[in-house]
Amino acid sequence: MSFVHPKRIFRETKFAITDWFWNYLVPDRWSIRHIFKKKLGYKCDLEHPKTFNEKIQWLKLHDRKEVYHDLVDKYEAKRIVGDLIGQKYIIPTLGVWEKFDDIDFAKLPDRFVLKCTHDSASVVLCKDKTTFDYSAAREKLTEALKTDYYHYDGRQWAYKGIRRRIIAEEYLDEGNNASLTDYKFMVFGGKCKCVFVCAGRQSRLRLDAYDMDWQLMPFTRNRHRNMKERALRPQCYDTMLMLAEKIAGFVDNPFVRVDFYQVDGKVYFGEVTFYPEGGLGSFKPKEWDYRLGEWIQTDDAK
Repeated sequence: MSFVHPKRIFRETKFAITDWFWNYLVPDRWSIRHIFKKKLGYKCDLEHPKTFNEKIQWLKLHDRKEVYHDLVDKYEAKRIVGDLIGQKYIIPTLGVWEKFDDIDFAKLPDRFVLKCTHDSASVVLCKDKTTFDYSAAREKLTEALKTDYYHYDGRQWAYKGIRRRIIAEEYLDEGNNASLTDYKFMVFGGKCKCVFVCAGRQSRLRLDAYDMDWQLMPFTRNRHRNMKERALRPQCYDTMLMLAEKIAGFVDNPFVRVDFYQVDGKVYFGEVTFYPEGGLGSFKPKEWDYRLGEWIQTDDAK
């Protein structure tokens, strides 16, 4: 039996109580300022926000529409977005359950994807049911179901009170045995200004940002390295751009990020995000935090 020093117990208990206090007890505005300073190292000006990250925090407090709760729910969003742009762009759903032990794996295909509907990180890939680690999947998803994502990291209001479930989706593969490339369209006031391209999510995430002429933008985000080779402009770029701006037009707000995948020449909707990185992702050089911040017009919040 290993010995745990009393000072370590005290320290960990102190940290847990401190996190609980800032995450659950104090008002949104106080909690946002505290976490922002802790994560990014500078004070969050909520009265006169200038940077991209500051304005995302401002939107958490002032841009609140009930439909946001459904749009960040990975199950409900499919219904709304499918009605808006067409079901052919929606990844087929194989099932949805309240808890892991409700899943009837015998009815699932040999390959599938599991994820929670209320957060943005609890993804489990099954490439072969004969080698699938059910215990690890149960542990990961059950733990994720316990997490209140609104309180988890910076009071992301859209996630407040949404139903926590597990969804199974059809497995998509680009044919290279690697994770899908994620095309994240950054839409400001209904117009896309740039696209974040993410790859290597299941190993080491790399991120590039491209302007609307598909020229690489000279910054990194949240310490994610740029890709070793520049990403090619996707074959279905124009379709994804059109759909992103159509969804953003429905949302009708100062900023929204709309994600897509391209598989075998077909476009699939990924998710809608109002607070990328929780509004806590650093830019390097820092000037790009201000440049993207200029594109968010807070006067447009309704």
